[in-house]
This record gives sequence, C-alpha cells and structure tokens, in this order.
Amino acid sequence: MSFTFRSLEIPGVVLVRSARHNDARGFFMETFRASSFQEAGITGPFVQDNLARSGQGVLRGLHYQLLPRPQGKLVQVLRGEVFDVAVDMRKGAPTFGRWVGQKLSGAADELLWIPPGFAHGYLVLSDSADLSYKVTAEYDATLDRGIRWDDPRVGVEWPVAHPVLSMRDRALPLLSDAENPFTWS
Repeated sequence: MSFTFRSLEIPGVVLVRSARHNDARGFFMETFRASSFQEAGITGPFVQDNLARSGQGVLRGLHYQLLPRPQGKLVQVLRGEVFDVAVDMRKGAPTFGRWVGQKLSGAADELLWIPPGFAHGYLVLSDSADLSYKVTAEYDATLDRGIRWDDPRVGVEWPVAHPVLSMRDRALPLLSDAENPFTWS
C-alpha cells in the first residue's frame, strides 16, 4: 500500500504518510491516488493546486472559505518545515473552536488533510518552506475569510511568539466574531 492514514485528535483531520521509494537516482513517491484517499474517507474532487514559499517565522492564516465553495485542503511541505494548524469551525461539533497542530517537513513524506469547515494556517520553522496543496473548491476572493492567529478562545500554541504576519492576517476577527456558516452534522 502506498499510503497510511492516521486520524488526529479532531475527527476529520488526517495525517497521511506516503511510501517513498529510494534508489541511486533519487526517490519516487505518490502524493495522491483517488481510490486510496476515497477508501480513507477523503473525497474530492480536487480542483486547484497551490504552491507557496515563505520565510522563517512567517505565519499564514488562519484562513477558510465560505459556502457555497468551502475548501478542503491536502497540504504537503516540499522543502523546509512548518507547524500546520487546523481549527474546527463547525458550530455544534464537540470539538468546535479546538485546534490540532502537526509539524510537517519536506523530509517526512507526510501530507495533512484538512476538511471543509476548518480554518487553516501554518508557521514556517525552517529558513524557508515550500508548500503544495490541493483544494476541493477554487479560490474565490469574495468568500475568503479567516480568524485571528492568536485568538485566546482558540489558544493555538504556536512555537514562535512574534510571527511575521500580513496586514490582512493581523486584522482578522476572533472566532466569536467571524462569519461562520459551518455546522456539525
């Protein structure tokens, strides 16, 4: 089997490990196979791929996209290391407002699945990091939202006290004030 799937502390958020095949030329690994992911309950379709590079200490997030095009994200670090976070935005969920974090690195052969209904962000731990991620809905600037990275109600334990933030991310609302159509079923 090319993949193993491990549910994290919040149901729905899944750490995916891919099998790496090394030889004298380098390595090969699958990063996505629809049938394997569907068997694990991770369904697409994935309709857009994104690539981001950020420097050390940069924190991007916590972002999400509103209905009718919420985004599930399959995140992989290609180079470097990040602390990746998902926050449950689903009102009524037993884990509403809770977060789960996972270190991801280009050397670890791991991906993180963050389903729709979660805010997502990451902090770069290495000198720089390149991330690739697939999303289940195309980006729509009119539906793009977020919550504050340092919301005390959420209480993410970021490994850096003073991250580098965009002006937009500095101005995001608290979870209690955020536009949030997500409900748990």
